[in-house]
Amino acid sequence: MLGRINISNYILIESLDLRLPEGLVIMTGETGAGKSILLGAISLLLGAKADVSMLGDKSRNCVVEAEFSVSPSLELLDAFEAAGMDFESELILRRVISPNGRSRSFLNDEPVSMQFLASISSFLVDIHSQHQQLMLADERFRMSVLDVFADNKALLSEFSDSYSKLAALDSSISSLSAELDNAARDREYRQFQLDELVNARLSPGEMEELEAEQKELSHAGEIRDALASALSRFTFGEYSFVQELKESIKDISRVSSGFPRFSVIGERLESCRIELQDIESELEKAIDSIVVSPERLEQVEERLSLLWGLMGKHGCRTVEALIEKRDSFAESLSGDETAAARLEEMKKERSVLASRLDELAERLHDRRVKAASGLSSSLQKSIRSLEMPYSVFNINVEYSGEIRHSGKDTVRFMFSSSPSVPAADVTKAASGGELSRIMLCVKSLLASHKSMATLIFDEIDTGVSGSTADRIGMLLGEMGRNMQIVAITHLPQVAARGTYHFCVRKNTDGRHRAVTTVIPLSGEERTLEIARLLSGAKITDAAMKNAEALLNEAGN
Repeated sequence: MLGRINISNYILIESLDLRLPEGLVIMTGETGAGKSILLGAISLLLGAKADVSMLGDKSRNCVVEAEFSVSPSLELLDAFEAAGMDFESELILRRVISPNGRSRSFLNDEPVSMQFLASISSFLVDIHSQHQQLMLADERFRMSVLDVFADNKALLSEFSDSYSKLAALDSSISSLSAELDNAARDREYRQFQLDELVNARLSPGEMEELEAEQKELSHAGEIRDALASALSRFTFGEYSFVQELKESIKDISRVSSGFPRFSVIGERLESCRIELQDIESELEKAIDSIVVSPERLEQVEERLSLLWGLMGKHGCRTVEALIEKRDSFAESLSGDETAAARLEEMKKERSVLASRLDELAERLHDRRVKAASGLSSSLQKSIRSLEMPYSVFNINVEYSGEIRHSGKDTVRFMFSSSPSVPAADVTKAASGGELSRIMLCVKSLLASHKSMATLIFDEIDTGVSGSTADRIGMLLGEMGRNMQIVAITHLPQVAARGTYHFCVRKNTDGRHRAVTTVIPLSGEERTLEIARLLSGAKITDAAMKNAEALLNEAGN
């Protein structure tokens, strides 16, 4: 519900603080008084385009602020969650336009985007103008009307969730299929690369070992000769240097028992003998280990050439990097198999989900067909009461078979102003005035079946009079018992039905500027205003009596 609207410096409205009650709120006023300006301010608040032409005083900000009391719905909560905002049942919207043309919007004092305002506007205010009957041509609107009457909210929610899952699954299947198609084109190439690297029998650290061996093999003769020469120094003809040291130790030991100070020399000689004996042994082993083999050198160099070639081919600097490349090819090929298995699982999952959607679509179709009969009858009865006594109105539900977000149905509103004329699409068969009245009947039925936002009717009663006007007033009054209705009207029969009545007037301020004001009416002032609607500028006694009669009849 729209509880309060505050407007300052908006076109002809200098300052306005208007509190709106529940029920049917009537707004009247002479042509040009500014009723459309008030609607413009509300539209601005809900995301309409703004510019500096809206500023009455170009040196000051224009500010439009409104307070709403709203009940949470799944769609509204989703909109708040998508914007990262916490939902509150009491909302204060504010739009500020500065003299430089910059526009800012706030919700409960937090900045919000125009996109967010647009996403929640339909949950706050529904402005029904003379041109809104174009919604009757909108398939989604016709479907939503029928679904409200059929009480399909829960079933639609389940269908919508499944449809979204199916759409996401189809997207995943398409992406994965494309990936597998691309993978198939280069699978042979990746398999060849993997086989080549596997056959190379790569080993971590192999390159360093081969390079060291290649260097040793290249200098094997030189190394062997040097080691042999060094070993030869350990003998002098028939005598071994190590054996001679052993004899020297024996000589020292004969005197060290009597002269302990010489035992140290003996110990040192023994240490040298042991060390030299070990070196002699190591030299012998080293000489035996040195292989002078041109064949082995050729093998090592061929292996190094293979590894260098593979590293150059794959852009690697080490054998370890080549091993990673090999494992990557293996993982890629294994991933293809995993992805193929996953694709088959997804296709099975899609089949199950599609079957579930078919089942839900059939249930929706059955409920819609059943509800269409009762809704057609109710709407036809309501439409005939608005000076279209012979009109025919039918709702056709056709099972198209094409799956969409709301099922597989196509809903058509069929109309004829006479039983003798075959019913056709309402947007082609009905005149502008008839469309307006049909839309009013639709909105009236919607208001009785679901919680709706504040509904503003902008002179939808243009071009009607007499009993039709009275019936429109009754319809709006009935709607006002279930929700807040704001009706801008020029018909006294409608104005008299309002629970509350405001008059929009244009006056001149002290600076001789035209300004728009909104004045609450009651008692005699309200009677005078309805009399003005009846007789024009000159209010007659008959008009006053007629106005009183209209108010009494409406219980006001």
